[in-house]
Amino acid sequence: MTKRVLYIEDRPDNRSLVRRVLMAEGIEVIEAATADDGIHLAMQHLPDLILMDINIPGKDGLTATQEIRMNPAIAHIPIIALTANVMKGDRERTLEAGCDGYIPKPIDVDKFPAEVMNFIAKGRVSHESRQSRSG
Repeated sequence: MTKRVLYIEDRPDNRSLVRRVLMAEGIEVIEAATADDGIHLAMQHLPDLILMDINIPGKDGLTATQEIRMNPAIAHIPIIALTANVMKGDRERTLEAGCDGYIPKPIDVDKFPAEVMNFIAKGRVSHESRQSRSG
């Protein structure tokens, strides 16, 4: 069964790269340029995984993640932060917002498909287990 990933990212060049890399591995990619479009597409397509850019103009990725987590129809979908933010505390902020993992940009095109498939296989990580692992 083909896996489906939703990538919420405002930059067309980043969306294009991720689409090419994942489609080469047989993964279907749905793209959204805004957080609101991404939330709508998540409800419409119920992807296996959401890749969320954090620094999106307008509603940012952390806010969008929190909204997804509050929506019972899509709260079960794993969300991975895909962002250039690598300062101390950025990873923790993404996990606190409800992300299940974190992949820094720029992506490593050789490792990225396996990372994505690993997150799909693991599924949603509960907030409690995230806290117990980090503390």
